[in-house]
Amino acid sequence: MTEAQADFATLKAMVETAQDHLFVVDAEGRILDVSPGAATVYGMPRETLCTTTVQALQASGVLSPSVSLEVIRSGQPAQLMQRTGTGRQVIAEAHPVYVGGRLVRVISRSRDLTDLRLLQDEYALLQQRFTEHLKRHHEAPGELPGEAGELVVKSRVMREITQLLKRSAPTDATVLMLGESGVGKTAFARQLHRWSRRRDGAFVDVNCAAIPESLFESEMFGYQPGAFSGAARQGKAGLLEQAHNGTLFLDEIGELPLTMQSKLLKVIQDGSLTRLGDTRSRRVDFRLVVATNRDLARQVEEGAFRLDLYYRLNVIPVTLPPLRERREEIRGLAERQLERLNRRYGDDKMLHPRAWAELMSAEWPGNVRELENWLERAWLAAESSVIGGPAGSEPDSPGAPPSRHPTDPADAALLAEGEGLKAALAAHERRILAQLAETHGSTYALAERLGISQPSVVRKLKRYAIALGRDQSGR
Repeated sequence: MTEAQADFATLKAMVETAQDHLFVVDAEGRILDVSPGAATVYGMPRETLCTTTVQALQASGVLSPSVSLEVIRSGQPAQLMQRTGTGRQVIAEAHPVYVGGRLVRVISRSRDLTDLRLLQDEYALLQQRFTEHLKRHHEAPGELPGEAGELVVKSRVMREITQLLKRSAPTDATVLMLGESGVGKTAFARQLHRWSRRRDGAFVDVNCAAIPESLFESEMFGYQPGAFSGAARQGKAGLLEQAHNGTLFLDEIGELPLTMQSKLLKVIQDGSLTRLGDTRSRRVDFRLVVATNRDLARQVEEGAFRLDLYYRLNVIPVTLPPLRERREEIRGLAERQLERLNRRYGDDKMLHPRAWAELMSAEWPGNVRELENWLERAWLAAESSVIGGPAGSEPDSPGAPPSRHPTDPADAALLAEGEGLKAALAAHERRILAQLAETHGSTYALAERLGISQPSVVRKLKRYAIALGRDQSGR
């Protein structure tokens, strides 16, 4: 067998055994080969598909639209959603093949998302039925003792979310945690891990926004000895390997650059990775949980997030409401934080009744994280065993919680003549950043105050040319 014959046999085996549905098309749109599984999704025998063109299939509605035809028109890789003639919904991507600067082939692959959509609908139906069950039986918040583990769950909506997570915990289905910064996504991800069959494995918590793009591959995939200058002599297992047989939690997934998204997607699809400097692939088996405070669907529309990765992650979406929409839990969260602080600092302090009233009525734009941070500051600032008494309730003092509503007239950003909403919001954001930058000595402290990630703070300060710890007026 010649080398050319061996290459052809290898390519043929890849097409025959591919889990995705592969199409090989020439520059005129003629279909040269397809993988066997494509017949089921597109509703035509393989032999028939190989006698027609993508133009004809698009005209007849078998491909609606054709991703290969888009590549032939543009000469660039393309990705889109397709509706097939059998009513299936698939995600398709295609790449051009050039020889001597001339387009000669288009290789496309598609993956059926219909079953994934059905799974999502099934979970939504289960959640709806559980809600109706609660309404019929008028269950009180206290009827689920111990069900939430270390979480504070009092409100009806949070009990529903807790039950959804408990039902999904024994599976390996990917969970997408949504919600504002500070609502407790990490805490719920940890509890999901404790409920899962992987509880004895590692829970690897990764903040995607905190890893520089230049270090992402070595941190996530690991490296072999001598892979690059400065590499550890013994090499290093990456975070993905460390999560083997456990749970991988990717926080702030919306901050992940596009180049890194494609590398992550490949690991999810293949279940294997290759360390930097290595030629051997390693199997990895982990439960994936991701979290974001961004609108991923909008990021997909804007081209900032891969569509295929979005559908890989959006299997069981769980939206955690902000703290202001579940005030029943403020007292329990505050009491738990006070217990932690008393153990940590070796004292026994308590909140003044007046402080409790203010805690319950505050808006907490930074949610649970802001509540816990405020309590720690107040605990440390309190000179007696009572926190937030009359002496500590003056405005701007450590003992006064943020009680103003964010939409108070005094906080409203008025539009100047001829000024648009986008410009007004940017100006208001800059004023807030400039004011807080004068009193916060680090981007981490500023991020904590604003309830956003530290890399987001760095980007915003750079965008508005704001420096920390000095007067922003230029004096």
